[in-house]
Amino acid sequence: MSLEKNKAVVRRLFEVFDEQNLGLLDELVAHDYIDHPRQFQGLENYKKHLSMFYKSFPDSHETIEDIIAEGDKVCIRIKGTATHKGEYRGLAPTGKKITWEAITILRITDGKIAEMWAFSDEQILQRTRH
Repeated sequence: MSLEKNKAVVRRLFEVFDEQNLGLLDELVAHDYIDHPRQFQGLENYKKHLSMFYKSFPDSHETIEDIIAEGDKVCIRIKGTATHKGEYRGLAPTGKKITWEAITILRITDGKIAEMWAFSDEQILQRTRH
C-alpha cells in the first residue's frame, strides 16, 4: 500500500475510536493484531480492551497532531481527553477530566493494522486520583 493509504487507515481508526463503533474495527485491524504496550494479541482482545476503556471514559476523544509514514509503519503524535465516569482497573469513577499525549507506531499489513507500539504520558490511574 502507499504511504497515503496507510495514513488513511490510521486516520480512520481514530475516527472509529471517537465513534466507539467496535464493529468497524474488523475492517481496520488484523485478526492477529499485536498490542505491544498492553501485551496482548488478537482483534477480539483489542475490542475487549476498548470496550472496558469506553465504559470508564465514555466521552474519550483523541486528536492526531502529527502523522508520518515510512514503509509499512505510520507514526502519530496524539492528544486525548476524557472524563472518568466508570470504574477503571479497580478505581471508582472520579468524574474528573483527564488529558494525555502519546507517540504511537502502527504497522500496516494488507490495509489493516497488524501491530502497535505506544509511548505515552497516559498515567490515567494517577490523574484520576487527584
